[in-house]
Amino acid sequence: MRILIAFSSLSGNTRDLARMVRARCAERGHAVSWIETGVQTLADGGPDPRHDLYLLGSWSDNGGRTPVEMKRFIAELVEAVGKPQRIAVFGTGETQWGEEHYCGAVRRIAAFFGTRLPRLEIEQMPHGGRDAERVRRWTDHLLDTIESHEHADPARRIA
Repeated sequence: MRILIAFSSLSGNTRDLARMVRARCAERGHAVSWIETGVQTLADGGPDPRHDLYLLGSWSDNGGRTPVEMKRFIAELVEAVGKPQRIAVFGTGETQWGEEHYCGAVRRIAAFFGTRLPRLEIEQMPHGGRDAERVRRWTDHLLDTIESHEHADPARRIA
């Protein structure tokens, strides 16, 4: 499966999380394109912007807002391929700024795309075995969900 991971990171926390997700996808044998939205564009993800799964990661700006570089990337993605159906969102945040703002960008991006896939929200930075296990389980769940739909008998699908 071709997977695009695009992320925005201010302090490096979301980048670390993206690296963990990328490593798990690679361990499972998937081809992963990597875009850091502050310095790269969709074209840096390869000649064909279409992927089987899009994983978008973000930190949250002032008041839980989506950072401008991620907004630019999302506009570029939508212009190139429309709103992908297979998209999941992950990110980091800090509850010290208020629960209503915690991982606000993650929630806003997921709502914009209308994804039903679960979000991954990590407090500050991924660290320790507990966060590593959460990342592994979240990534495996996404990959298992997509792979099971790809291999399912189309005649048995319910509209």
